[in-house]
Amino acid sequence: QVQVAEFGGGSVQAGGSLRLSCTASGLSSDDYTMGWFRQVPGKEREGVSCVNWNGAVTYYRDSVEGRFTASRDNVKNTVYLQMTGLRPEDTAMYYCAADRRSVDRCLRSEYLYSYWGQGTQVTVDS
Repeated sequence: QVQVAEFGGGSVQAGGSLRLSCTASGLSSDDYTMGWFRQVPGKEREGVSCVNWNGAVTYYRDSVEGRFTASRDNVKNTVYLQMTGLRPEDTAMYYCAADRRSVDRCLRSEYLYSYWGQGTQVTVDS
């Protein structure tokens, strides 16, 4: 059984940093691509970033480009989202999602992911 879980959310001041971690138990580290998404109450979930199976292919939405970095440690079977220069508009529930398909690619659409975590809250105070 596959279980995805996020860690590392919290509250920070604007300009601060947080690192989110995501583990996918039940999946081999080289057997899935991982995406990061976020959602604010009353709004649709949006894609933030994704990383392919070996970290060589990544994607970032325009508003986080240059501030967020996705990476993975396949020895630890963990994917990270390093967030710097955080802004109040980054406040949201952050989710990671995994899928076995197209592991060489970076899947941007939430509809392509089979396994989801419960989310971790990130709050950025102005």
